[in-house]
Amino acid sequence: MKGSLNIPAGPDVLSSLRPGLSIVIPVYRSEAILPELVSRLESVLTKITDGFELILVNDCSPDHSWEVIRGLAERYSWIRAINLMRNYGQHNALLCGIRAVRYDTIITMDDDLQHPPEEIPKLLAKLAEGYDVVYGTPEHEQHGLGRDFASWISKIALQNVMGAEIARKISAFRAFRSEVAKAFAHYAGAFVSIDVLLTWGTNRFCLTTVRHEPRKVGAYGYTFRKLVTHAMNMMTGFTTLPLQFASMVGFLFTLFGIAVLAYVVGRFILFGGSVPGFPFLASIIALFSGAQLFALGIIGEYLARMHFRMMDRPSYVVRDNAKLNNGTAASADSEFSSSMRRRA
Repeated sequence: MKGSLNIPAGPDVLSSLRPGLSIVIPVYRSEAILPELVSRLESVLTKITDGFELILVNDCSPDHSWEVIRGLAERYSWIRAINLMRNYGQHNALLCGIRAVRYDTIITMDDDLQHPPEEIPKLLAKLAEGYDVVYGTPEHEQHGLGRDFASWISKIALQNVMGAEIARKISAFRAFRSEVAKAFAHYAGAFVSIDVLLTWGTNRFCLTTVRHEPRKVGAYGYTFRKLVTHAMNMMTGFTTLPLQFASMVGFLFTLFGIAVLAYVVGRFILFGGSVPGFPFLASIIALFSGAQLFALGIIGEYLARMHFRMMDRPSYVVRDNAKLNNGTAASADSEFSSSMRRRA
């Protein structure tokens, strides 16, 4: 039924954001898809609520996506456009868009129509049951073998960070309450994972099955290398698990060294001679050197992230942030920060 969304929130509900839907979509190489995406979104959203907006964040796309976004924003009063200075990545662009929302329920989705807008009511129905975050998990994913394997690696990493089995089935198709964003209102790191940041605000997660359609135009932006890199960023940026693993490797090799020492001493006592041969000595040295370099590499990853944080490297920088059809412009960060202050 058309009207304001009737989604229960917690006891600390504040009235600074209006009831309604904010759709946040990062855009990259999607100039040919955006018009159909907007048309289908309009058809769905007008049936759900009177209050809605679409925030399109252009992640410095090398094609003509920004020109298409500007044209759509001039045509539709409910579209807002944000243009980033350079390509920061999907999650950084999402963080920028989330900080610009004006409604109390947020939907994030991809720009390639693999997440059908017609499935949005399913997410909202689950959210209405009292959850804070709802993921749309695909019935059948439309990716290649390499892409699926890389995605699986990334989700295994996320599961270690979140500590929940649900992490293996999540997707970029999410619905969550804007209250959850208060947990990362001041996050300023260069490495961003929206799914991890959401865990800072709540543990009330849920899944619902949705359709997953093949991309109609162009290639998927996340390559195998990018997904593995994203997994490494999550592991070393939001958890100490790699350090614990390095400590465990060091402990196991210490036990191995003690066993080798016992073997050498025992052979000398029993047979009156030392262990012969250079290969044995070289193998032992190689094993221990490899373990040490492995541990140093993990420590180096953490030091690098500390280095970037001390440099105050930003999550994103906005080149142009405008509501094009009425000529007003504002900073996404300033809007979000003032909104959070009003709600605190």
